[in-house]
Amino acid sequence: MIHRRQHLAAASALTLAFVAGQTLAQTHAAPTAPLAISVAPLGATVPTAQGGANAAALLYNSADPSESVIAATGELGGLEFYGLDGARKAALPGGETYGVDVREDLIAVLDRKDGRIRLSRYDFGTGQARDVEARPLMLGYAGEGLCLHKSSRDGSMYAFALGGDGQLDQWLLYPTADGKLDGRLVRRLHLSSEAKYCVADDASGALYVAQQAIGIWRYDADPEAEAVATVVDINRLGRIKGEVGGLAILNGGAQGDYLVAANADAGDYNVYDRNADDRFLGAFRIQANGADAIEGPAGLFGLRAPIGQGLPAGALLITDDRKVGANTRLLSWRDVAAALKVSPGQAAPQAAPGALALVRATMETRPVEHGGDAADDPAIFVHPTDPTKHAIIATDKKGGLLVYDLSGKPLQYLPDGKMNNVDLRGGFKLGGKSVTLIAASDRTRKAIALYTIDPDTRMLTSVADGLQATGLSDPYGLCMYRNRKGATFVFISDPDGGVRQWKLVATPAGKVRAEQVRDLKFATQTEGCVADDQTGALYIAEEDTALWKLGAEPSTGAARKAIARVIDNPALKDDLEGVGLYAQPGGKGYLVLSSQGNNSYALFEREGDNAYVGSFAVIADGATGIDGVSETDGLDVTSASLGAGLEAGVFIAQDGRNVSPPENQNFKLVPWSAIAAKLELR
Repeated sequence: MIHRRQHLAAASALTLAFVAGQTLAQTHAAPTAPLAISVAPLGATVPTAQGGANAAALLYNSADPSESVIAATGELGGLEFYGLDGARKAALPGGETYGVDVREDLIAVLDRKDGRIRLSRYDFGTGQARDVEARPLMLGYAGEGLCLHKSSRDGSMYAFALGGDGQLDQWLLYPTADGKLDGRLVRRLHLSSEAKYCVADDASGALYVAQQAIGIWRYDADPEAEAVATVVDINRLGRIKGEVGGLAILNGGAQGDYLVAANADAGDYNVYDRNADDRFLGAFRIQANGADAIEGPAGLFGLRAPIGQGLPAGALLITDDRKVGANTRLLSWRDVAAALKVSPGQAAPQAAPGALALVRATMETRPVEHGGDAADDPAIFVHPTDPTKHAIIATDKKGGLLVYDLSGKPLQYLPDGKMNNVDLRGGFKLGGKSVTLIAASDRTRKAIALYTIDPDTRMLTSVADGLQATGLSDPYGLCMYRNRKGATFVFISDPDGGVRQWKLVATPAGKVRAEQVRDLKFATQTEGCVADDQTGALYIAEEDTALWKLGAEPSTGAARKAIARVIDNPALKDDLEGVGLYAQPGGKGYLVLSSQGNNSYALFEREGDNAYVGSFAVIADGATGIDGVSETDGLDVTSASLGAGLEAGVFIAQDGRNVSPPENQNFKLVPWSAIAAKLELR
C-alpha cells in the first residue's frame, strides 16, 4: 500500500477545511436570529455540600426508572447522589471529583486532586456505591474531565481522560479475576489546548470532544481507528460565541439523534442533528428568572429513555457551577424537542451486535526499528523437526529483513534495503541440498532479494546470483509458488497494476537467478497474493476492487475470476491487502484476506468457488497488555503444528498502528484454534 498514512493525513486536513468551510457558509448565509426559544427545568438538585458542580450523570434504574439516581461531582465533597426530586441521598468521598460518567451501574470519576480515575458500582438496593478498581489508575496530570464508551464491536469499556494541556487519553477498562476493574492506556491523542468535556455514543462509536478555545471535534472512539478529527462547530466563526462547555448525546435513532453543546458565553445550548452529519439545528435557553438563572454552565448529560412521570422521552442534565449554590438542573427532553420543533426520537437504540468474530493475540514481536509505516509483511518458517526453532521472517520496508523467534524476540536483522514483501518455499535444490528459499521485493535496488535460512541457527544468507533486477518501477507485493514438478516461482507486483512472474533457477555455483516467464496486468494496484502449491491456483488482491483467482503456472495466461468484490461483499472494506492460505489435507482449508479499511480479516473456502465463510478481528487483551491489530498490510498463516498451544497452526499479521503502548509497528500472532473456535470452522 503506497503512503496510506500520508493520504489519510492529507484527507483529514481536507476534511477539516471542508467542514469548517461549511460552518462558515452556514453562518454567513443564515445569520443567527435573536433567540426566543426557552425551556423550563422540571427541577433541580439541592446545592452540593462543599461547592462546585462540574459534571453530572444519570444512573438509570431499568427495574424502576422513576427511582433513577443523579450522580454529580461535588469537588472536595466527593461524588454526590440525588433522587429525581433533587434530594441528596448519599455521597462517595474521594479526592476532588471533577468529572463523571456512567454505563449501567458503573461509575467513572475524575479525581483532579490525585490525578486519577476512580471506578465504582452503584447498588440501587442499598443506595450506595462501592469501589471496584483493582489499583489506582494514575493519569500523570491533574485532569479536567472524562467520559466513558462501551464498544458495540466487542463490548470493551473505555474511559477517556482530558487534561488542561490538551491531553486526551483513552484507557481500556477490563475485569480482573477477583471481580475488580483494572485499566491500561491504549491510545494517547493530544489537542492544542485545554479540553474539559467529552461524550461518546456507544451505538455509533462516535466520540465528541469540546476543546474550550477552539470548538467541537468528532473522532472515532475505537482505539485502533485512525485519529482523524472532524470539525462539528468552531468558536466565533461558527455557532459558538466564545468557549464551548459540556456535551450530551440524546440518541433516539433514525427519528431523532442529537448532540447538545453548552454555548457557555452566549448562555445558549446548541443542538446538532447527528443523523445529518452533525448539522446545526438550533439553540435554546433555560427559562429562569433572577437567582434561578444558570450562572456557570458546565457539564451536560443526556439519556433518551423514559424516566418516570414527566420524563417520557428522557432527560437532559445541566450542571450550574455557580460560586454559591452549585447544583444540577433537570430538563425534559420532550420539552426541548417540542420547543425546537423536532422529533424527540425513540427510546435509546440498542447497539447492533457485531458480526465479527473476535480473537486476541497471544504474542507480539518487538517493534521494528524504523518509525512510521515500516513493518509490512511476515512469513512463517516451520522447522521440520524441532518446535523450538520455528521462526518468523518479516520486512521492515524502510531498512531490511528481520527474523524473530515465536516469542517475538529478534534473532537477526539484515539492513539490505527497503524490503516490502516476503515469502518462502521449502524443497528447493541448491548446492546438492534441499533448502528453504526466501524471496523479498527489494524496493531499494528494484530487485528480487533471495536468501536461504539455516534451520538450526535461523540465520539468513543471501544466495542471489548478483542483482536480480525486476524491470519494475517499484517492486511491491510478492508471493512464491512451487508446483508439483518441483519448480519454484516468484510473483512481484508493481503499483501500476502489473504483476510479473519469474522462475527461480539454481546455478552450479550454489546461487539462484530469476528467469522471467510471464506478465499480468490489472486495472489498478495490487499487493497481497498467495499461491496454492497443491491446486496451482494464484490469488491476487487488487486493493480497491477484488480478490482474483488465476492459474499460477506460466502457461495459464491472464484468465481470472473475481471470488470477492469490495462492492458486493459488505464485510470487505478497501484496501484489500495481505492474503494467506491455511491449507488442510484433501484440498480443504481457507484463504485469509486483510480487509484493511475495517481492520478485519475475511475467510473464504479453499475449495470450490471459494465461498465466503466469515470475518474476524483481533482485539486488545487488557490482562496481557497486547493491543489489537489494525491497518494490516501483510499477513501469513500456517496449519502446521508449532508446539504447545499452537497445535492447529497460527495466524500472524502486521499491526499498522500498535497503539498500546504507542510504539513503532510490529507483528502479532493468534493461535488458529482461537479463530476456528469463534468462527466454528471444521
